[in-house]
Amino acid sequence: MNKTFNLLFFIKKNKIRTNGTAPIYLRITIDGKAAEIAAKRYIDPKKWDSKSHKAVGYGQDAKILNTYLKTLEQQVYDTHYSMLKEENFVTADGLKSKLLGTDLEQRMLIPIFQDHNDKVEALIGQDFAPGTLERYKTSLKHTQEFLKWKYKICDIDITQINHAFIADYDFWLRSVRKCANNTAVKYLKNFKKIIRLCIANGWLAKDPFVGYKAKIKVVERTYLNKEEIQSILEKDFASERLNHVRDIFLFSCYTGLAYIDVKKLSKSHINTGIDGNEWIFKKRQKTDTSTRVPLLPLAQELIIKYKDHPECINTDVLFPVLSNQKMNSYLKEIANVCGINKELTFHIARHTFATTITLSNGVPIESVSKMLGHTNIKTTQHYAKILDKRISDDMSNLRNILTKSEK
Repeated sequence: MNKTFNLLFFIKKNKIRTNGTAPIYLRITIDGKAAEIAAKRYIDPKKWDSKSHKAVGYGQDAKILNTYLKTLEQQVYDTHYSMLKEENFVTADGLKSKLLGTDLEQRMLIPIFQDHNDKVEALIGQDFAPGTLERYKTSLKHTQEFLKWKYKICDIDITQINHAFIADYDFWLRSVRKCANNTAVKYLKNFKKIIRLCIANGWLAKDPFVGYKAKIKVVERTYLNKEEIQSILEKDFASERLNHVRDIFLFSCYTGLAYIDVKKLSKSHINTGIDGNEWIFKKRQKTDTSTRVPLLPLAQELIIKYKDHPECINTDVLFPVLSNQKMNSYLKEIANVCGINKELTFHIARHTFATTITLSNGVPIESVSKMLGHTNIKTTQHYAKILDKRISDDMSNLRNILTKSEK
């Protein structure tokens, strides 16, 4: 529903004709955005009242002109009312187009989406991380596939996108694409940004997401406990490749770095921290946020262990990291050998750092959030919720305090 709607007649003195008359225009302003329509009438500027916005005098010419302007004004009000009943929200340009009987420029969804992605790509390293671009590219691809599945078309006019479109897109993501709830919600969130751009530019009069409700479900993150970490640490694998993967995985467990950040870690990222000890100073590739992590003894030992590895010397990295796919494949083998009944992936190391290594040992959640490079502490709080041991320890301390106070 529009908040403000105003009409104003005025003359354009910079367009005075040779006979000395100026054209009368009607300015339509809706929610601060204006559009102008020629009233197709002219008047001597001396006979125009700029305060009352009409012709002055009681002569026949003035009466006829003012009646015409009043009729035009009423036509605008009537058109605005009828559009509100149909669309609930009207733009100044949209109302102008309706009055003149012309259609607004047809705007297609896919070029708008692609233009958005091109701009994101141009700002990689400044305002956006590479991972953000990949998510929008995937979202665009899914949108194109959905259009073919539902409408048998390659593109669609954005004015045709309504609530039913969003509901069907949601259904397609969950049924055809087999996306889990959180994945489907994230893709629609990406799509919603494109819709918001269209609304902001005045290309869409109504938000098709109004009435659409979908929430991210909190997922319990898998992590390794102290005993499982110890079993992996102490195991001497027959394969040297498994030993390498184990070491790199443990390094992530004790630093909280994600796979891509470990893969790109170099000597330049290790510097002296505020306490005089070695720290990792690096920007997370996923979010481009800074992360600072003091190196724990085991992490330092692992860096030293691989400093003379040929790949580390030749490529200026700290570890010979395989592809993420291969790392995860070997980690499943490691879990099997160590008797760990969990779907072991490299990202579990990051969860393990947040839970078993830090929060369980009393490191404040604010510090953990900083080291993980989270932009919102709520993300870190998900880890705190799953720590039954921490809750047990805290309540045990409380019992002791209460017991002492009662004596």
